[in-house]
Amino acid sequence: MKLFALSLLVFCFTFQITAQDGPTTEDETQKMPELVLVFTKTEGWRHKSIEKGVQTLRELGRQNGFIALQTESGEDFTAQNLKNYKLVVFLNTTLDVLDNAQQTAFEGYIKAGGSFLGIHSACDTEYDWPWYGKLVGGYFNGHPNDPNVRKAKIDVVSKAHPSTEHLQNSWTRTDEWYNYKNLNPNTTVLLNLDESSYEGGTNGSNHPIAWYHEFDGGRSFYTGGGHTEDAYDEPMFRKHLLGAIEWCLKRK
Repeated sequence: MKLFALSLLVFCFTFQITAQDGPTTEDETQKMPELVLVFTKTEGWRHKSIEKGVQTLRELGRQNGFIALQTESGEDFTAQNLKNYKLVVFLNTTLDVLDNAQQTAFEGYIKAGGSFLGIHSACDTEYDWPWYGKLVGGYFNGHPNDPNVRKAKIDVVSKAHPSTEHLQNSWTRTDEWYNYKNLNPNTTVLLNLDESSYEGGTNGSNHPIAWYHEFDGGRSFYTGGGHTEDAYDEPMFRKHLLGAIEWCLKRK
């Protein structure tokens, strides 16, 4: 995305807010909304919920002072362009989505203090890039079939995070539940899937489904939800995503 286009979007957003809200102080008018890059490139399975997920992130942005900009192009992963963004979201990406130069640029972005949010099949991405596997916190290792979408119970391990502070001790919802491999032991688990509540789990009692960590100079958050379009209409899941975004933006 061109810098001019980014600047124009920020200007229009800021003008709209100030026009709707009436007189503001000088500090308020000078505060620019934070930019979030939503990456949705796929080289494998493409989720039908991607467009709904992008729409949801845009809505959350309009309501909470950030701008979510979607891209399907790895060419946006340059050192210069990534400097414009406070957060990069991998929304249901699959398989090899970045070349070597783009990977290097993204590593530099994180090492400079950038943030990453992985949603659902972000873990089904870049299996030959070990750094990415550690960043996201684990890789996809299958899911139940016939049906692949099932109701399950989630144990809320910690509410001491903006993504889970609104939840009760357990959370029952319907989604496609991934199994994982190569889990990074240095993450902090927030939600753990109760495999006794559904069929098809292979991780056992240690089956994290959402976690976060500080990694290589930046921040990383992953949530396993977000396969279905309906997920993005769930108020509790939307709050979960918003809390993750606000943590990644270092607001909380």
